[in-house]
Amino acid sequence: MSNTAFLFPGQGSQFVGMAKDLYEQFADAKKIFDLAEEILEFPLKRLCFEGPEDELKQTKFTQPAIFTHSIAVDKLLKDKGLQPKATAGHSLGEYSALVSAGALSFEDGLRLVKIRGALMQIAGEKNPGTMAAIIGGTPETVTEACNEASAAGVVQPANFN
Repeated sequence: MSNTAFLFPGQGSQFVGMAKDLYEQFADAKKIFDLAEEILEFPLKRLCFEGPEDELKQTKFTQPAIFTHSIAVDKLLKDKGLQPKATAGHSLGEYSALVSAGALSFEDGLRLVKIRGALMQIAGEKNPGTMAAIIGGTPETVTEACNEASAAGVVQPANFN
């Protein structure tokens, strides 16, 4: 086993056309996407390969799309002999990492991600907001800026990396 780790992306890495080349060139990727579309009961392949972008960006579709794409790439890399020593993911990518590590089946992971995406979409519609990444500030200056901006609404630091 190599000293390789597979790191899986979170939401926001989607794009129209994602995985179309894999689907057309690799039987295993085709099987994964075909199975995913059966389980999801929505046109995953059309959304990923053709869009429209505004539909693909909806959390309830984005999350299963990224997850399925990640697992297709994972399978192709492993078929080429690349075995990770570790897997990890950012947010949504944690589910892909669990499947890659064998802790969760693709089917169960996809069902969980479908529910997760649907619930997050509902929560976002009930409580609309935005998120921004701030690069280069200290936790103190970011917190201070949020406090100053709170006069216009709720502004809260959510994550310090």
